[in-house]
Amino acid sequence: MFRYVLKRLLAVIPTLILISIFVFSFVRLIPGDPARRVAGVDATLEDIEMIRESLGLNKPVLEQYKDYMLGLLRGDLGTSLKTKRPVTYEIGLRYMNTVRLTLASLFWSVIIGVLIGVFSGKNRSKIQDYAGMTFAVSGISIPSFWLGLILIQLFAVKLRWFPTIGADHGWRSLILPSLTLGASVAAIIARFTRSSIIGILKEDYVRTARAKGLKENKIIWKHVFRNSMIAVVTVVGLQFGFLLSGSVVTESVFAYPGLGSLLIDSVGFRDYPTLQSLILIFSLHFVLINLFVDLIYAALNPEIKLK
Repeated sequence: MFRYVLKRLLAVIPTLILISIFVFSFVRLIPGDPARRVAGVDATLEDIEMIRESLGLNKPVLEQYKDYMLGLLRGDLGTSLKTKRPVTYEIGLRYMNTVRLTLASLFWSVIIGVLIGVFSGKNRSKIQDYAGMTFAVSGISIPSFWLGLILIQLFAVKLRWFPTIGADHGWRSLILPSLTLGASVAAIIARFTRSSIIGILKEDYVRTARAKGLKENKIIWKHVFRNSMIAVVTVVGLQFGFLLSGSVVTESVFAYPGLGSLLIDSVGFRDYPTLQSLILIFSLHFVLINLFVDLIYAALNPEIKLK
């Protein structure tokens, strides 16, 4: 197990190098001049040129990339062009907000998604199945920004149960954003769980268990459910990565101070150091989550050997 984890972590290094090249090149293709944004609208051409020089934007691209990578090796993500503070500080202010929102969204979406998927798969082609899949299709189809605005209008403006924006009201600030962010995830998990349940119900050992007279609920939860989770774990792991990096729209709608809203601000200001760091962190999330999913595979299915 230790050797497998070590090999996978070492394999992360070339992956991150390739990602860093892509990110470094991509952010410089965004239209706009960061030096002009830093200088302000009233700045002269001389002022802009001085700022560009101080930011190192006049250096050759390869030299800029070398400085960028040397900074990463030292743990230095650079200085935000917008706030003039270290990028690590800016990310640190918001990182746990995004993690809390992600965990809250994943918590309810996994529970609801798995329950609906099992219920639909168990009652295939019945009214319960149609109801569950209607929820799944609706959750995937409804735009998150529209759902967020509807929830704000109903529960925050009219009923005044929850705050409309921000993260200053403890757990109450997480309710509406997590519902908005987790709706599509719950729908995807429900569909995958249903498909997995239906496939496993056709297996020989399920027919044998029924022939022995075992109750249907015992067959579902003791024999079918665990085997179906092997496929569902993959979906949950990927969705966790998407939630961490894909909360941009939801955080913007609720003015939630997380990494997603920081990403939007960085794109608008052409804040190269912050933008590069955020995309690199999001990529690292996916790599580590995939490793974690592989380890869960082995726990759920002892026949899987990690080498």
